[in-house]
Amino acid sequence: MKKTAVILLLVVISTFCYAQLNIKVAEAKKLIEQLKEESESVGWTASVSVNGEIVFSEGFGLGNYEQQVPVYPDKTKFRIGSISKSLTAAALGILIEEGKIDLDAAVQKYAPYFPEKEYKIITRQVAGHIAGIRHYRNEEFLSSKFYPTVNEGLDIFMNDTLLFEPGTNYSYSSYGFNLLSAIIEGASGEEFLKYMKNQVFEPLDMHETVAEYMDSLIVYRAGYYDMSNGKIINAPYVDNSYKWAGGGFISSSEDLIKFGNAMLDNKLFSEKTKQQLITPQKLKNGKQTEYGMGFFSGTDAFGREYYGHGGGSVGGCGNLIIYPKEKVVVAVITNDSRAKVGNDLHKLADIFID
Repeated sequence: MKKTAVILLLVVISTFCYAQLNIKVAEAKKLIEQLKEESESVGWTASVSVNGEIVFSEGFGLGNYEQQVPVYPDKTKFRIGSISKSLTAAALGILIEEGKIDLDAAVQKYAPYFPEKEYKIITRQVAGHIAGIRHYRNEEFLSSKFYPTVNEGLDIFMNDTLLFEPGTNYSYSSYGFNLLSAIIEGASGEEFLKYMKNQVFEPLDMHETVAEYMDSLIVYRAGYYDMSNGKIINAPYVDNSYKWAGGGFISSSEDLIKFGNAMLDNKLFSEKTKQQLITPQKLKNGKQTEYGMGFFSGTDAFGREYYGHGGGSVGGCGNLIIYPKEKVVVAVITNDSRAKVGNDLHKLADIFID
């Protein structure tokens, strides 16, 4: 009788938990559908994991409007924009873990192609946007030129004057991550994209995450869209080869979940190394930024700590949010230049944090 009672109790608990999860999934779908509608987007993909298990993963709308192809959360590859910076930071973390890089050495130790400036610049500053390297100017964000090497991507900005003395201010710079990719090449002795594939993507089974070569056929690559006068139009043609490290990768939401869980579980490097990446840096005056090396950190409306990165690109927006204490990871990507993928996505995490 006791054994039967235990079995019945377990069945009741399991049924209740399943029902509760279904309620949460329905609530999550409603939220994403609302955000997609407000953004007037063509396609969204959203995935959530709790304790390493995916509890919600859906495609919304179309991955390709012309062909009427739906979004698949495990396959459809969207432009992830600056979420690429977190992936690049993981490569930096591996080099830190292996003792192959000195974060406080001058960048020319690893990237001799980059010219010396009035002030010494170190890798730690570059990865934290406090090196004084500029961001995009004018129409550079719409570049359609192919850059075959990392060093050629440095040509865009490397001869420009620094915005300020390194370490004295914070100024977000995707070009800083161009330089970081050159540093990673020098420290690892391997081409940046090969290093990312061999050391980050393949070990984490991130098979849908690749550098976007515009002349290549990429299976399940999404189309890229924008809105003009209330009508869906194709986003402008761009070639992101000039900034692989800072915004040139494409990925699926489920691949980003794999990456988020790898960060939680320290699969690529130790907790000590991870803390170096996600802990906000301090300026010389003692003021703290909100950025470590490749990761923003903060607290949500309920005071819960998180880290991650948002991304905006031509024909795509996304966000990756990692809650370390709650073991929750949220990844959302769209094929829309103007989608609402900011703070509202903390609501998605909140649905599953119990």
